[in-house]
Amino acid sequence: MTILPRSWSLFRQALARTGGPALGTWVKLPAVESVELMALAGFDFIVIDLEHSAMSIESAFHHIGVALLTGVSPIVRIPALDGGIVQRLLDAGAEGIMVPHVDTADEARAAARAIRFPPLGTRGVGSTSRAGAWGAVPRDEYLRYGQEEVVLIAQIESAEAARNASAIAAVEGVDALLIGAADLSTSEGKTEAHPDVVALIEGAVRDSLGVGVPVGNAGGAAASAVQASTDAGYAFTLMSNDASMLGAAAAAAVAAGRSIRTRSAQATDTAQTDPAQTTNSAPTAGGER
Repeated sequence: MTILPRSWSLFRQALARTGGPALGTWVKLPAVESVELMALAGFDFIVIDLEHSAMSIESAFHHIGVALLTGVSPIVRIPALDGGIVQRLLDAGAEGIMVPHVDTADEARAAARAIRFPPLGTRGVGSTSRAGAWGAVPRDEYLRYGQEEVVLIAQIESAEAARNASAIAAVEGVDALLIGAADLSTSEGKTEAHPDVVALIEGAVRDSLGVGVPVGNAGGAAASAVQASTDAGYAFTLMSNDASMLGAAAAAAVAAGRSIRTRSAQATDTAQTDPAQTTNSAPTAGGER
C-alpha cells in the first residue's frame, strides 16, 4: 500500500505532462462524492474552494483525503492568508494552497513564509498528521515534501497585481499564478473582453512566463475555452465547478423530459394540425349537430 504523502506532487506531474494543459475544477459542495466524481471524470486536480463556499476546514479535510486516495491532486483556495489555516490544511494533506488577491511581491513573500518550513518560512512541524502519514513517514521526508512538492498558487485579481506579475512570480516559494479575470475586470469597472483588461492579462501571463513560472486560469468547460486558454499560454485551467456541472446536467435532464409529450397529448396535437383527423363540426340543415 502506498504511504501518503507521495514523494511527488500530482499537480506538478500534471503540469509537466506534454500534450495539453493540466485540467482541474472547483469543488464548492461539502459532499465527498463530488471529489469522487471529479476523480472518476479524469480531472488532474481539484481546487477546494473555501473562499466562495460555506465549506468548513473539516469538510476540506475529508475532501483532501478522498482526493489523495483517488489520484486527483487536492489544492485548497483559502479565503485570506492565515498561517494557522494554511498549516492545518497542509497537514491535512493538501498538495497546495491558492491565495486570493496577491497584489504585490511583499504579499507573495508573506504567503510563501506561511506555506514553507523554516528557514524558508514559519510553518510548524506536524508530521503525525495525514501529511506525514500519521507519523509513518520519516520526518525528513515530511519536511522535504513540504519544501519541494507543496505548491503555492498566487491569484492575480487586480490591475496592480497584473502589473506586478513578474515580481510576484519571481518570489522564492511561488510556484504558479492564477489569473482571476472576473475580479480583475470588476476592479477596473470593465468587462473581461475590454481591451484594457485583455492587455493587463496578456502582460501578466507574458511576464510570469518570462521568469519561468506557469500560469493558469478559470477558462470555462467548453473545448473551445480550453483551446483558447492553451493558445494564450496557460499551463493549467479550471473547467467549471461541481455545483454548476450538477445544475447544468439537471437542467438538461429536465429540458429533455419536458420535451416529451404523452400519447394523448400527441393525438390532440395531431388532430389540431391534420384536417383529415378533425371531425366536421358544421351544423346540419336542421340545426342539429
